Amino acid sequence: MAAVFFRAFAADFVPRGLLFVALVTSLYAGFVRADGSVGAADAADEKQTLVILGDSISAAYGLDEREGWVQLLRKRLADRSLAVDVVNASISGETSAGGLTRLPRLLAEHSPDYLVVELGGNDGLRGYPPRMLQSNLQQMVKLAREGGAEVLLLGMQMPPNYGKAYTKAFAAVYPKVAAAEQVPLIPFFLEPVALEEGAMQTDGIHPTAKAQPALLEHVWPCLEAILKGNEDVRSDSLCTS
Repeated sequence: MAAVFFRAFAADFVPRGLLFVALVTSLYAGFVRADGSVGAADAADEKQTLVILGDSISAAYGLDEREGWVQLLRKRLADRSLAVDVVNASISGETSAGGLTRLPRLLAEHSPDYLVVELGGNDGLRGYPPRMLQSNLQQMVKLAREGGAEVLLLGMQMPPNYGKAYTKAFAAVYPKVAAAEQVPLIPFFLEPVALEEGAMQTDGIHPTAKAQPALLEHVWPCLEAILKGNEDVRSDSLCTS
């Protein structure tokens, strides 16, 4: 582009102002170095975005945010040179209905390539009908797909004191959504820490700082496969087989 621009002038007369314009233009347009590597502008275009839409579990309730599994995920991505920006859109107390209401704005604002949905725990604690949770989750998956994002669903379970019928119906929601929408599913996000001594805060609901690395390890194999494009991300058996 610069060569075409300069041919309009004599070879021995190139004003300094025009040289500056050409230099700035080349910097903003991106470039390819002599060794074939991609310039800064092109590299920036390749960076992807991951939005985590969750509740207090992903918002690091009761902890320093830097101790939460989401921040540990950011560090791991950086350590492994995976160009993914992580947006934590998790809010303590969030329900599936609240997440569904907020999702269109998040999609418009961040245009994510990936969406992790960690919601439903507060629906269960409040005794909301499982069919409502299922409907909200399915609508979120469809909205995300329409916006160009692939989805990873993190499932939850209720403690037995909610009654056998309710806990069974609640737990069944996540596999149903995963099968219907063909999305990868971690069946029970808290599985590695739920019964571990010292892994839960005094409320018995929220994981401690000690538990956060285990949560990341539980999600990482499936999430890494999705981010690297090594697996079919439209399969409900990706994370459970």
